[in-house]
Amino acid sequence: MLLHRVIVCLDIKDGRVVKGVNFVGLRDAGDPVEVAKRYEAEGADELVFLDISASHEGRDILRDVVQKVAECVFMPLTVGGGIRTLDDATRLIQAGAEKISLNTAAVQNPDLIRQVSGKFGACATVVNIDPRRVGGGYDVFIHGGRTPTGLEPVAWAKRVEELGAGEIVLTSMDADGTNAGYDLPITKAVAGAVGIPVVASGGAGTPKHMADAIAAGADAVLAAGMFHFGKYTVPQVKAELAALGVRVRIV
Repeated sequence: MLLHRVIVCLDIKDGRVVKGVNFVGLRDAGDPVEVAKRYEAEGADELVFLDISASHEGRDILRDVVQKVAECVFMPLTVGGGIRTLDDATRLIQAGAEKISLNTAAVQNPDLIRQVSGKFGACATVVNIDPRRVGGGYDVFIHGGRTPTGLEPVAWAKRVEELGAGEIVLTSMDADGTNAGYDLPITKAVAGAVGIPVVASGGAGTPKHMADAIAAGADAVLAAGMFHFGKYTVPQVKAELAALGVRVRIV
């Protein structure tokens, strides 16, 4: 039976782990290598490394930091931010990434999804979708949550699956960093519309929030602030999830 993954996200800016609320008001959360080592020791199932300002600043991701993190962890490592070409993706795979996460570039050049999937496989091709409530619906944002695209999240999720993505990380901009829970309506809508795994992201504050997202259809749950600032450890979260009836890997 499927085990649900608990994924820790490292948002990176200027070479440091940071965390904000609604993509702004960033607080320093430590050195990426030391933080990654801690989550490796705690038994996190995966690590997501996102250079959150690379696309907006028009620069490459911090490849040397990626390599240092990859060298010190054995769990799967997903890397995103500033990836614009297949060559960019290839260099990150060579640096130790197991999966490539596309967001801004996927919107601007959807064929890049097909290229990455064609070379490395769907299992290594992740698309991040950052929806925000606008009017009576949702809009997909890019450039680290700065730029609206006019794309509707469910339709875009279906499209990225068609192009070869093997996983979607769905980050609610409205819920991000609030610790008030995931955006369950959009999680349910996207998870119900695609056949690939959907990772709920943005808003986790308690294990119950994670269990709710899984009940809404998420295959995995991602969190950052609730771990970075000492509210919970990964083992505590997994123990509470198991008590709530969620099947997780206990180490």
